Amino acid sequence: MTRVRMDLFVSLDGYTTSDPTPDDPMGPDWGRLTAAYTATRTFRERIFGDTSGAGTTGVDDTYAAAFFEGIGSEIMGAGMFGLHTFPDDPDWKGWWGDRPPFGTPVYVLTRTAPRPSISMDGGTTFHFRNAAIGDVLAEATDAAGGQDVRVGGGIGTALEFLRADLVDDLHLMVAPIVLGRGLRLWDGVPALDRSHTVTTEVAESGTIHVTFTREQHA
Repeated sequence: MTRVRMDLFVSLDGYTTSDPTPDDPMGPDWGRLTAAYTATRTFRERIFGDTSGAGTTGVDDTYAAAFFEGIGSEIMGAGMFGLHTFPDDPDWKGWWGDRPPFGTPVYVLTRTAPRPSISMDGGTTFHFRNAAIGDVLAEATDAAGGQDVRVGGGIGTALEFLRADLVDDLHLMVAPIVLGRGLRLWDGVPALDRSHTVTTEVAESGTIHVTFTREQHA
C-alpha cells in the first residue's frame, strides 16, 4: 500500500529554516541543519555521484539510505524546484542539474500557470500543478505504482500536508543546534504522537532521529 513519507530537518528549538528568500529558499541556517546528512556516504554518492566511499557511516547514513528506498513519486514546492529563480525563462529546468537525484515523476506545486512537463536524465520528470494538494497527491499516488510518495520541501509545502493530516511516515532529523529564529515546525500541526507511533535514535553526530509512523490498516 502506498504511504506518504516526509523527511525534515529541524533544530532543537523546533525551527526548520530562517529568513528564506526567493534566491535562498532554505535560508542561511540550512547548512547547519543538514550538516550530518550531507556528510554521509549515501548523500555524497546519490547526490554528487561520489563512488570513492568517502563520507560518514553509522546511524545517519542508515537513515540517509532509507530516504531513497521505495519511492515511486515526489511532491515538492516551487521553491524547492527553483521555479522563482528564473520565473520568466521557459527553458529554466530548476537547480537540480541535468540528472536530478529523484528518478521518478516529481509534482511541483505552483500558484502560477502550470508549465509543460520536463523530462530529465535518470528518469525524473517534473510536472507542474496548480491544484489542491489532495488532487496532486492522488495523481502522485497513481504515478507511484504501489511504491511510496515522498513530500519534499520547502517547509510551506510540508506544513500544508502535515496540517491536512496526510503524512503517514514523518522522519525528523533534529540537529543539535539552537536557532532561536525562523519558521517553527509544530505551529498549527496536529499532535502526531496521538495518531502515530514515535521512535527516537541518537546518531554518532548528535543528531536525533525521530520517526512518527501511522499504523497501516488492512
